[in-house]
Amino acid sequence: MKHSIGSHPFTTPPVGAARVEKVAFQVFRLATYSILLAATLIFGIIFAKGSQTIFVREFPFVNVAFLTQSPETLHVFEHEGQRHELGDRAFRAYMEKRDNPTIKEESYVYSAGGIFPCIVGTFFLVVGSMAIALVVGISAAVFLNEYSRGGPLVELLRLAILNLAGVPSIVFGLFGFGLFVLFAPVFGAAPVVGSFSLPLGFCYLNFTGWGVSLLSGWFTLAFMVLPVVITASEESLKAVPKGFRDGSLALGATQWEAIRTNVLPYALPGILTSSILGIARVAGETAPIMFTAAYVVRDRLPWQVDKAVDVLFQGVMALPYHIYVVSSKIPQNEYTERVQFGTAFVFLAVVLSIALSSVILRNRMRARYRW
Repeated sequence: MKHSIGSHPFTTPPVGAARVEKVAFQVFRLATYSILLAATLIFGIIFAKGSQTIFVREFPFVNVAFLTQSPETLHVFEHEGQRHELGDRAFRAYMEKRDNPTIKEESYVYSAGGIFPCIVGTFFLVVGSMAIALVVGISAAVFLNEYSRGGPLVELLRLAILNLAGVPSIVFGLFGFGLFVLFAPVFGAAPVVGSFSLPLGFCYLNFTGWGVSLLSGWFTLAFMVLPVVITASEESLKAVPKGFRDGSLALGATQWEAIRTNVLPYALPGILTSSILGIARVAGETAPIMFTAAYVVRDRLPWQVDKAVDVLFQGVMALPYHIYVVSSKIPQNEYTERVQFGTAFVFLAVVLSIALSSVILRNRMRARYRW
């Protein structure tokens, strides 16, 4: 009995099908190269222009002032035949030392000083929000994959989680502003007039909100990245063979002991992969922190507070928001461009360092728990 052409898996495909396959292969290759070219151009421009701000020719070959100082107004002027470019503090000292001479100067906002408060604020926002997202997300994934028995309600929850991944970040920002900034509960010794207060016997729970603060930013960013963490964590848990669970249960372990000792350690590399994706999104968001956590300028660093708990209830500066302000809210010139690309360069380095730490930890976990 003869087989028709193409009926057998090892039969040579027709000429037309082979041509279609070649065309499809070239289309896929072109798409891949286009993405790589676009990424190379973007990162190349940021590196080329940003490195001019970050690196200098004199020792220690790094612009330490840009990485350790706060943003300042730049004053550009000529005096006694010399051109000067001084930050606000240096400019005032220069004027006082020379008894306030009459000069014609031009000032440029946020074009002098550095971005150290922005670096610190971004680090605090990323670490805090990812800690909350990983705890809540992994717990939800464990429930959905290990404890739930399926059914319409569980499937509805999964669908809702997937839909959350498509919600624009500006919506999360408004959600965080309404829930955390304006309405979140705060303990107080007395009720607050004009707000809902709940007596607890020894104190009051006043629903006055956390204000523009790290805590509001943490929870807003954590909720935004939860869909990624939950989905990736659940898939990692599903990849662990069922025999690992059955072996622990057969030896007398409880279900939680089996999950804790024989499931989670082997799923951790995949869970850390989700954290890398979450870090990339959390660190680069501007809209959510603009409503909940970020200030244009703040003199104090997060740890410069009277009480330790006050660290949670203060706003911070952040790299993406600083780039947004310098790029769109002030007149553009050669000095602002220098700050923009320098900040973008540092921002990519911070995100890369945090993500690289997660990758190293993931690889170590993979080497330790092989199956």
